[in-house]
Amino acid sequence: MIKKFQNITSKSAPLISVAVICLLWLFVSEGELIAAYMLPSPLSVIKAFVSDFSILMKHAAVTLQEAIYGLLIGILAAFVIATVMDRFPFLYKAFYPVLIVTQTVPTIAIAPLLVLWMGFSMAPKITLVVITTFFPVTVSLLDGYKSADKDAIDLIRSMGGSKLTVFRHIKLPSALPSFFSGLKVSASYAVVGGVIAEWLGGFEGLGVYMTRVKKAYAFDKMFAVIIFISIISLLLMLLISVLEKRVIKWKNTDQ
Repeated sequence: MIKKFQNITSKSAPLISVAVICLLWLFVSEGELIAAYMLPSPLSVIKAFVSDFSILMKHAAVTLQEAIYGLLIGILAAFVIATVMDRFPFLYKAFYPVLIVTQTVPTIAIAPLLVLWMGFSMAPKITLVVITTFFPVTVSLLDGYKSADKDAIDLIRSMGGSKLTVFRHIKLPSALPSFFSGLKVSASYAVVGGVIAEWLGGFEGLGVYMTRVKKAYAFDKMFAVIIFISIISLLLMLLISVLEKRVIKWKNTDQ
């Protein structure tokens, strides 16, 4: 009975937290503790979301396209780079610090350059998403490869197994949990990266919509699109979690 109660409370805790935050938000805004133009009421945000839902979906389709394309390319690039760096230790020592340094450059500083070089098409948005998403996956894969059981690797090698066999049966399965952890982080970055790129140039997308409503001082719509972006990112992370459970079945059985 106690375990069932603990399970129910643990599952409902996030919903309770969100409900408390919304109630506090409603109390502060409706009580006029903060001016409406600074913090619109959640009811106003919901109305703005409903009234502009078709427009938001139209812009979201563009942003999602950029995010998914960029995420897929970022995953492919991360897999190739991490695998090559793991295969050749001297490349790992040479380029891992470079990867770290690239993450110290703010994406908001890179975005204008990409727009300048590539124009206002979808290409600079996808490129920025690739830049922001491939690093977490690369680092996660590298950590996963290095966590592989050395005794199992030695066993396969003693039986005449090739490096490809070691990679396929030991290293890759060992790296999958870390890979999906990094992928969840990258998925949350993907939508944000696309939106940031759209701020600086474009004709469609949630970033373009945000720029327009900000210039119109429609902060209820601004809050609506921010919440909408968060929901999209959470749904992408949920989709990856479902995929993880299907791919890493042994992890679920162990738990």
